[in-house]
Amino acid sequence: MIKRVFDIIFSLAVVFCILVWMVPLVAILIFVTTGERPFYRQQRVGKNGKLFQIYKFRSMRGVPPVNDPLLSDEESVRITKFGKFLRKYRIDEFPQFFNVLLGQMSVVGPRPERQFFLDTIISHIPRYKELQKLRPGITSLGQIRYGYADSIEQMKLRARYDLVYLDNVSLLTDIKIILYTLIVVVKGKGK
Repeated sequence: MIKRVFDIIFSLAVVFCILVWMVPLVAILIFVTTGERPFYRQQRVGKNGKLFQIYKFRSMRGVPPVNDPLLSDEESVRITKFGKFLRKYRIDEFPQFFNVLLGQMSVVGPRPERQFFLDTIISHIPRYKELQKLRPGITSLGQIRYGYADSIEQMKLRARYDLVYLDNVSLLTDIKIILYTLIVVVKGKGK
């Protein structure tokens, strides 16, 4: 309950202090540079295996394949120049604060995966299924310690950090992860 209250207060602060001016500005820049819709939705697996639509700023051109999930490395040719900037500073993730307000995500939690990749990780690391007890997060220990994954092997390495988080869930841990995330964002250490 404390985590959920924190998520709501933190997300409302981000929405009213950052997203009110960021969303229109970034949306216009995406539309001007690509001619496409500025927002991107994709189905992800949430708490207790419930599916939801994750929101992001569009960083790639075109429509991804629906039945053939690809990792970002395999789709790198579709990433726009502005999309690279959005990813570097993790700006593409900011619309997920709306997912938090909808109760689908948390500010901090394991990375929400697509069903195909979730099943693949679980086949290699069965304990990973336990992470579905938690709401997925905008940021995670795996994201700040490892970053975006470009292969199944990298996803498995990142998953181990999320399992460490599972064993250490607390408000203090969340605050530490948020502070580390701010450092990653300010330094532009995303990829």
